[in-house]
Amino acid sequence: MKQNDVDEKTLSDVGVILRNLNRLVALCIILLILIAVWVQRNADSANGNTSEDRDRETEVTLISDDFEISPFDDTEEGRMAEYGHRLITETFALLGPGTELAITGNKLSCSSCHLNGGTKPYAAPYVGLSGVFPIYIGREDKVVSLEERINGCFERSMNGKAIAVDSKEMRAMISYIKHISKEAPIGKRIAGQGFVDFDVPDRAADRKRGALIYRSTCSSCHGVNGEGMNGTVGNREDGYIYPPLWGDDTYNDGAGMARLITAAKFIKGNMPLGVTHKAPLLSDEEAYDVAAYINSHSRPMKANKELDYPDLSKKPKDSPYPPYNDNIPQEQHRVGPFNF
Repeated sequence: MKQNDVDEKTLSDVGVILRNLNRLVALCIILLILIAVWVQRNADSANGNTSEDRDRETEVTLISDDFEISPFDDTEEGRMAEYGHRLITETFALLGPGTELAITGNKLSCSSCHLNGGTKPYAAPYVGLSGVFPIYIGREDKVVSLEERINGCFERSMNGKAIAVDSKEMRAMISYIKHISKEAPIGKRIAGQGFVDFDVPDRAADRKRGALIYRSTCSSCHGVNGEGMNGTVGNREDGYIYPPLWGDDTYNDGAGMARLITAAKFIKGNMPLGVTHKAPLLSDEEAYDVAAYINSHSRPMKANKELDYPDLSKKPKDSPYPPYNDNIPQEQHRVGPFNF
């Protein structure tokens, strides 16, 4: 064999060895990445973190505590958006009992819960909703439009009836939501949507302790008997300055606020009026107890609640009304503990 042939064979063998070595290095890198992912997931699980928690880290920070509603354009669309703003902040005067349309069954405003005209972060703001809907809702077990979701509020939180999706009023509210969502990304979550993070206490809520917290913290605005504070001439006349929390003129028992955990999240991030998610006054434990106390009182009853959550596996643990797909007593669904 010639020397050149030996050299070429040696080079060929070296090339094979190098290629195999590169494959081995690549496999080692992939293996290390998989191990790192496995370790991180186990660390998240040990710390009580979920995929939803990790998603929050990538949310777009947009809704600020000093969010300002931009001026409405002097166009047909701008005028519709401005009317939508009035419908949301003066619902009692435009859609309430005794009005021509008489859509709502109480004298609340949409902004009684969606604070600052639906722009306050962690008070279920409207900002960005036009870029999120349609979305799946477990209560209906289907993908619903923003119009359908608004009608759900009319029927539950406002204890009223649905309005036509092509009505001037519905189009105005949608126009307003789009107006305040102009800078929001499409199809992405926004920090501040929904409610604050909340660690559910591993115990039943204490209504007696909640009553004490209510009297010391809430009654000055919402009344000793949960009756709220009526408006005056020139200041939410025929409505409420501070809404009632129980009784005939408040949300019905099929509303989201009738659920303990939902109410506690709202209370922690927003009450007493003026607090923010950055500096809550009440702890998780206190918000939990006072929410249970508020929802222990009578309120209007929503008809046909048994039709909610066609897929009972999607029904929240704190849903206060049956049917359920478990053998947990209804009282535990109302006040916990929710460790089931």
